[in-house]
Amino acid sequence: MIDGCVKGGSMEHAKAIFRRMVCRDVISWNTMINGYAMLGNIEEAMNLFNEMPKKNLVSWNLFNEMLAGYVKCGDVEGACRIFLEMPKKDIISWNTMLACFAQSGLSNEALPTEATVVSMLSACAHLGALDQGERLHRYVNNQKISINTVLGSALVDMYARCGNISTASEVFCAIEYKDVLAWNTIISGMAMHGYAEEWTQTIFGAILSAYSHAGMVEEGKRLLACMSKNYGIEPKVEHYGCVIDLLSRAALLEEAVELIETIIHGNFNVGEHVGKHLLNLQPHHSGRHVLLSNIYAAAKRWDDATKVRKLMKTENVAKVPGVSTIELKGIVHRFVASDQTHSDSIRIYEKLAEISARVKNVGGYLPDTNQVLFDIEEEEKEHALTIHSERLAIAFGILELPQENVIRIVKNLRVCRDCHDVTKLISKVYKREINSEGSKPFPPFQRR
Repeated sequence: MIDGCVKGGSMEHAKAIFRRMVCRDVISWNTMINGYAMLGNIEEAMNLFNEMPKKNLVSWNLFNEMLAGYVKCGDVEGACRIFLEMPKKDIISWNTMLACFAQSGLSNEALPTEATVVSMLSACAHLGALDQGERLHRYVNNQKISINTVLGSALVDMYARCGNISTASEVFCAIEYKDVLAWNTIISGMAMHGYAEEWTQTIFGAILSAYSHAGMVEEGKRLLACMSKNYGIEPKVEHYGCVIDLLSRAALLEEAVELIETIIHGNFNVGEHVGKHLLNLQPHHSGRHVLLSNIYAAAKRWDDATKVRKLMKTENVAKVPGVSTIELKGIVHRFVASDQTHSDSIRIYEKLAEISARVKNVGGYLPDTNQVLFDIEEEEKEHALTIHSERLAIAFGILELPQENVIRIVKNLRVCRDCHDVTKLISKVYKREINSEGSKPFPPFQRR
């Protein structure tokens, strides 16, 4: 009955029935909230959501409906408030905020606060929308908004994720007071572009040495652990030495000995042990399953790799798909591996076939099939490499962008070594500047 009233636009009748219900289940709550959101009564939708005693996945997804409602009403501040409160933001959330930003026209009334600008910059960063992000930066400068550490870090993150690390560095240097957030952002950005290792090695060494002399045991252990986990920087002997010294100074000799024993350069047994340990710690983390599966696959232990993949299905653990995006005329185009959903799919695949032939014949490209961790024939492995998401995005960029324009590809996962190599060759053969980066990408490629 509630659903019928909601679909008929009679929310007062729906509300009356809902209030008279003795037992309200999740479905009835969700129906009411969705009804208010669709009619643009976001305040009532939020009030009901906050009253809701138990929430399921559908309930949290209703944030997108409420977000869209604020955008339809032109309430940018309300949209940003909802956006910042969302426990999990998906592609719909980011696209909605980007649309909100585009529709607002950057008027004084639409974007009056720093918090709004920060949330918009986050949307641009996650969608790789550099043009929109630059417009926001110009707005900040024109309105003489003070670039504090929060806003500055958001700008640094946006430029780094969108492939413009030089401007990210300039913004970082202009931040008057640099706190932990600012440093973390620039270090992540530098690591993202493959430039950070030399100077971040020095920074981490200096910090660990300071922790050692100050006796800050937990901070030192935590920093060593996050070097590779958070920043993709492999600790060197000097870093381990600082922490061993720190533990020894604190009379934690057993821990110091254990750390020394773990400084073993990769072999399969160590990898398998660590992979299993991580999986036990986070059994529902897709990355932990994929890591262990890849360890087995790299060692040609296909049966074990298959078992891990089957375990993922049994446990309903979904692997995060690799997504590459490219911005063209303010529109973000999204590709996944072997994607055929794009409206220009036929032309893209024709261009991709041409590119594959040219990099082989002219550039001397040899596929690195070791990057394909599946037990399939060599020819199938070669084909699997050619349809990676970033290659589809690059083909689209070559088709649509003028010769002088930089082709910027943003990927949510690390670019594989083979795609790194072939992108370098494409840049050389086609004389195009290509910036292809993911969460832990390789450096950009310049026109040769």
